[in-house]
Amino acid sequence: MALVSAKEMLEKARDGKYAVGQFNINNLEWAKSVLQTAEELKSPVILGVSEGAGKYMTGFKTVAAMVKAMIDEMHITVPVALHLDHGTYEGCYKCIEAGFSSIMFDGSHFPIEENIAKTKELVEVCKKKGLSLEAEVGSIGGEEDGVVGLGECADPDECKKIADLKVTILAAGIGNIHGKYPANWPGLRFDILAAIKAKTGDMPLVLHGGTGIPTDMIKKAISLGVAKINVNTECQLAFQAATRKYIEEGKDLVGKGFDPRKLLAPGTEAIKNTVKEKMEIFGSIGKA
Repeated sequence: MALVSAKEMLEKARDGKYAVGQFNINNLEWAKSVLQTAEELKSPVILGVSEGAGKYMTGFKTVAAMVKAMIDEMHITVPVALHLDHGTYEGCYKCIEAGFSSIMFDGSHFPIEENIAKTKELVEVCKKKGLSLEAEVGSIGGEEDGVVGLGECADPDECKKIADLKVTILAAGIGNIHGKYPANWPGLRFDILAAIKAKTGDMPLVLHGGTGIPTDMIKKAISLGVAKINVNTECQLAFQAATRKYIEEGKDLVGKGFDPRKLLAPGTEAIKNTVKEKMEIFGSIGKA
């Protein structure tokens, strides 16, 4: 199956009261693990690529070529969207050119009128090319590619202005943050989420910073219109812990345990287990 826009899978998720996971990829192992798990569980999936990860993998064209080839070589039959995560205005155009099937323009740090103008322009470009477009209002807390946000809550009226541009999906800050959540985190603002939903109607909503949010909060967010949930840090932590264990147990010193395919195998398996856990919580298993 070729890459698809995230539009149809997210509209189905919204109507079916489940969420599709966006799992950020950092290299071949990450992409392979997520795709294998999605196929095994018959779940639609979104592969997220930040601009930093894209640069690390030598560029968006490399990422798109790798993912498209993997889908073909691995005989992936479930819907897969390749999505730019927290894209700059310039980054969006690079990903469109590279062959991504979905992009996110993060204009949340601009004044709302500038965010609207740039988003409107990208809506038209994506519409012509059949790509899905995610927009953001109210910055997500934590750090993403060196940009630190405090986890603002989005203004529901501003959300309506962006939604009215006919974006595919909307990311709105409701107290969520990237990375690990601090012990004193007050939780998601469901009152804000409900207000945003009331203003934006059928627009599928996105929850960034899915790592560390309690399951009951995830399920409540889905019931209130969240159809896409982003996971990145949790997979990284699982990979790190499994790799550390392998080395601390000295397995890299036995036979050809130093071979990167063996060295990275426990971490790769840990990513797959994490993705499976998340897909179970999100309710996307068997929905391909």
